[in-house]
Amino acid sequence: MDGAEDRLVILDRDGVINVDSDRFIKHPDEWIPIPGSLEAVALLNQAGFRVVVATNQSGVGRGLFDMVTLNAIHLKMMDALERVGGRIEAVFFCPHAQNAGCECRKPGIGMFVEISQRYSIPLSRVPAIGDSLRDLEAARDAGAMPYLLLTGKGTRTRESDKLPEGTRVFADLWEAARAIVAESPE
Repeated sequence: MDGAEDRLVILDRDGVINVDSDRFIKHPDEWIPIPGSLEAVALLNQAGFRVVVATNQSGVGRGLFDMVTLNAIHLKMMDALERVGGRIEAVFFCPHAQNAGCECRKPGIGMFVEISQRYSIPLSRVPAIGDSLRDLEAARDAGAMPYLLLTGKGTRTRESDKLPEGTRVFADLWEAARAIVAESPE
């Protein structure tokens, strides 16, 4: 990365920052951070990285929760991050159900294109961290660097023989953040 303006990391939410659930995170009380994940975001911030989230939230489109609830979940995440000195600059999300045919739902690249445009940077050196194959495919197809975490669905995903070429694998967000900071030029 050339300069501070290029220091960006894209995170999936469920299974990366917080504990995932096959029943969806439908209420702020269900949002529970993965140990070390909040501190990992703070570490990235302290090293000069801007952190954004790109997350599928089809529970909205399915009627399992509404936008007010989704905003409350994100507010809880932001408050928890603030307490440890971390910050997520923006949350990009797809509220559509899987069959909606939208371009923003991962593995589509719509959210990644929006992030690239919003921050006026190519994604070629931007780590995009997720726990599912669709996270990694979206990262690859958008030209970002796919990073797989073994939290959430990550262990199952790693067993897939379909990982995009060049996918880096880390135990958790803390380990990935330490590697990103260690490998970034001053």
